[in-house]
Amino acid sequence: MMQTELLAWYAGAFLLALAVLVVVHEMGHYLAARACNVKVLRFAFGFGKVIWMRRRGRDGTEWAISAFPLGGYVKMLDEREGEVAPQELPRAFNRLSVGRRAFIVAAGPAANFLLAIVLYWFLFMHGVTELKPRLGPPPVGTPAAMAGVREGGTVRAVNGHAIETWQQLRWEVMRRALDKELLQLEVVSPQREIGIYRIASDRFDLEELEKDPLRSLGLVLYRPRLPAVIGRVLPDSAAELAGFRDGDQVLSIDGKAIVEWAELAAIARAAAGRQLKFGIERDGRQLELSAIPRLSEEGGQKLGRLGLMAREGKGEAFEMTTVVSYGPLESVSQALAQTWDTSILSLRMMGRMLTGELSWKNLSGPVTIADYAGQSARLGASYYLRFIALISISLGVLNLLPVPVLDGGHLMYYLVEFIKGGPVSERALEIGQQIGFALLALLMAFAFYNDINRLVSG
Repeated sequence: MMQTELLAWYAGAFLLALAVLVVVHEMGHYLAARACNVKVLRFAFGFGKVIWMRRRGRDGTEWAISAFPLGGYVKMLDEREGEVAPQELPRAFNRLSVGRRAFIVAAGPAANFLLAIVLYWFLFMHGVTELKPRLGPPPVGTPAAMAGVREGGTVRAVNGHAIETWQQLRWEVMRRALDKELLQLEVVSPQREIGIYRIASDRFDLEELEKDPLRSLGLVLYRPRLPAVIGRVLPDSAAELAGFRDGDQVLSIDGKAIVEWAELAAIARAAAGRQLKFGIERDGRQLELSAIPRLSEEGGQKLGRLGLMAREGKGEAFEMTTVVSYGPLESVSQALAQTWDTSILSLRMMGRMLTGELSWKNLSGPVTIADYAGQSARLGASYYLRFIALISISLGVLNLLPVPVLDGGHLMYYLVEFIKGGPVSERALEIGQQIGFALLALLMAFAFYNDINRLVSG
């Protein structure tokens, strides 16, 4: 796939995901407003200049698409925003009771949570291919190594909670490590022996969230020993420029014999900006190629990157993965649990950012999200749907924060109104709106800075 095609693919995947998330969120507001007999003037995807618009329904609601696609809104009849005809006053939003206004506002985030539940339910019903919770060799000196964990064991439970996949292992360890709990892993060895390993979690590194947060504890994913055969050459990479092709077998690097893929990867990572000479075999012929791994930065480390992926056979895929699926009713409970756990973890991460325990560099902006959207879409439909579910939960949680201009800020105002028995003053609303816009601007500035920093560092 050429660079322009790749960018178009990523942009398309991002815009499709964004459109789904925004439309679902605003549809929640819209349907709740209609249920409360509020007149909806406009349903818009995007902000700024309207580039497409149609009127539909008995109320002549404008369905519009605007030029700037990062968001949307539902405009309702409201005396605070313009004159309202006497006969339509009962249908004005501001004339509703506090409870009904809160219902309409909360319906947006609720729709995002519902979307995530539906997507997870479908995925669990259909069957999700996941990595097995099989452990690789723990790095020397890590808590797992000191606890006696060995390569090849499969985690069956964490602190009594059953584990089936690597993703579940990550979630369970992260939840408990955030509270510095002692981890108790039940592990089945390749010889089918069961061992209990107690691992201190006080060295859990929150700054590794972007890379691999479990590595700081010594819990690393098992990887089969693969031959040094190229399965795929990434587009516009150092390897493609050097002339590598899918199916090439690497025999040597700078005269050193290469047997396993791990050896190739280790040499490339340590050789950023330095030319390497490769001896390869292609269609029975031996050739020599030269390539310079490009500098990349991961978690503060400068690494070399060739742009090669190993060839994995069906045996390795079976050894590494498992299919998780449930019946219709159990899928509902699993979807609810997944949505709840993700929401709570998101809130805890935000709290850690506010207290300074978690770096703001973990905050992602639209560029990084677009990158994740494109990567997940290229991996397949199930990965893309899981990405949409995850972002939908994040959007729901973000909108419920008690920040003026967000849905949560409006709900906060309604709570104050309910307690004091009267609406919040116009002056308080004005000040709150200014604070809310300032906070959102600061948040977006951090997000865009992180996006730019990730692009610069590769």
